[in-house]
Amino acid sequence: MRVAAIDVGTNSTRLLVAEAVGNGFRPIDRRMTITRLGEGVDRTRALSDEALQRTFSTIAEYAAMCGEYGVERLKVTGTSAVRDARNRRLFFEGVRRLTGAEPHVLTGDLEARATFSGVISDLPPGEPVVVVDIGGGSTELIVGGMEPERLVSLDMGCVRLFEKHLASDPPAPAELDALRDDVRKTLRGVREHLDVPRGSRLVGVAGTVTQLATLKAGVPVYDPDVTHHAVLTHGDVRLLAKRLESLPFEKRKRVRGLDPGRVDVIVAGAEILLVVMDAFDLPEVTVSEKDILDGIVLELIGQSLDQTAE
Repeated sequence: MRVAAIDVGTNSTRLLVAEAVGNGFRPIDRRMTITRLGEGVDRTRALSDEALQRTFSTIAEYAAMCGEYGVERLKVTGTSAVRDARNRRLFFEGVRRLTGAEPHVLTGDLEARATFSGVISDLPPGEPVVVVDIGGGSTELIVGGMEPERLVSLDMGCVRLFEKHLASDPPAPAELDALRDDVRKTLRGVREHLDVPRGSRLVGVAGTVTQLATLKAGVPVYDPDVTHHAVLTHGDVRLLAKRLESLPFEKRKRVRGLDPGRVDVIVAGAEILLVVMDAFDLPEVTVSEKDILDGIVLELIGQSLDQTAE
């Protein structure tokens, strides 16, 4: 059986097509397109016509690929930008028209649980981990071993904080300080609740950490075989952040390996990661290419196995 997951985030729209193998799966195709659905949503609380059209164009392309691959079960999810938008009905209607599937808007809690499931699918069993998922509109933090034990979803994604704080080019020191203070204030109320065990491994997913790993590796384009399970130290992240935030947009565009769709928001993402590492005293982050898409695919396969058993 072939299944597929389309995850529509604030900054990117991604696809994973997979074939069930036992209780797991074999990935067939994985795609990512920067669509910036959440552009302006923090300020307007609405999805713009332009952002919807960019996103629908990509979803239509992914839906056609699912048909070509013979996908039998498809799930389309929306996260932070869709959660926040008062006109999310337009998103629902477009997804139904293009895919024939009923879209699911994931709460922050469900988003975190699906991400955790994907991350631990190829980690040593039972190892205590802290997962950080820096998205465009929100950041999820999940603590657990075999299962997520404590989790939070916070409104501090890289697109949201870029639009909120970084107006100058390059960002002014006062703007960067305000962004960091915003993240520290948000984290202050959750550190006690998360209660991160000493010696936990920090695992990072999504575009900010994979982009930073690409830059550290010095490769010309993003390659998941290079970034998966790469390790970034606190020093690595700090040096990359300082380099990127010192450059104006036009010079940042020419940085080798930097995705054009992340040139504006990468500074905000790197600063979020740094403050998270500081707040929980975590000296390094392991990058994972296994994330929410993998978690959703595992869920689809599990549902199919349950129905077959019945």
